[in-house]
Amino acid sequence: MTDLALSRVLFVGAHPDDETVMAGGTLAMLAARGVAVTVLCATDGRGGEDGGVPEAATPEGRAHVRERELRCAVRALGVQHLILLGYVDPPIGPDDALYPFTQDEETLVAQIAGIIRQSQAQAILTHGSNGEYGHPAHVQVHRAVLQAVRESAPDVWVYGVAGRVPDVEDRLWNISDPAHLALDITPWFRAKHAAMLCHRTQHALFKRRRKLRSVRAAVRTLETFHRHYPPLPYGAAPDDPFAITLIAAGAWLPVRNQ
Repeated sequence: MTDLALSRVLFVGAHPDDETVMAGGTLAMLAARGVAVTVLCATDGRGGEDGGVPEAATPEGRAHVRERELRCAVRALGVQHLILLGYVDPPIGPDDALYPFTQDEETLVAQIAGIIRQSQAQAILTHGSNGEYGHPAHVQVHRAVLQAVRESAPDVWVYGVAGRVPDVEDRLWNISDPAHLALDITPWFRAKHAAMLCHRTQHALFKRRRKLRSVRAAVRTLETFHRHYPPLPYGAAPDDPFAITLIAAGAWLPVRNQ
């Protein structure tokens, strides 16, 4: 077990709102405990829905609105630093087809590696190996983060969000990633709810996906994580600084209970 205290965490997401939906409660908890949290967002979000917000009716307008929403959300979570890579988010295609956002993955890897060095992150949170619900942009970010760490920052721990928990149904679970850690974020619900309210353009989507009537009802109170790097033997308990911090906040170890 390491004695190193957790002081800096980087979240790497594909789109505005990924930070909040996937890990907002955990980011708020970390910030409240004095951890310096940086959020890196790869795309401008213009490919998403406009939610009936007039200023977001065009792709360019939507990109500007979603940046404002993201800045609002990270403030609500207590995040200290926000970095925008500015990749153009591809529009949704026929039959709801989804796409990655760049063909130049080597440049993306280099950018992420530079930000890992800049932020001095000890742990990185990012998308899971299945892209949660299979989103190619999420998978691309997951792959790029792991490559950046292996090549440039091998001492950094990498956790994917939405690790699968036995006997708990959620469309976001990464089916290939059993959760090593699960945290009930109810104590930080207010911050996560406030951040979700910031993402106005996505409110209709938040509610529609689960046939809900309010954004509040769409706030997931269980946030889960699978450690991708360094990998863990099946059933092993993580003991790195991120895991120690989550366990101190009330997280439990679902994998060991399977």
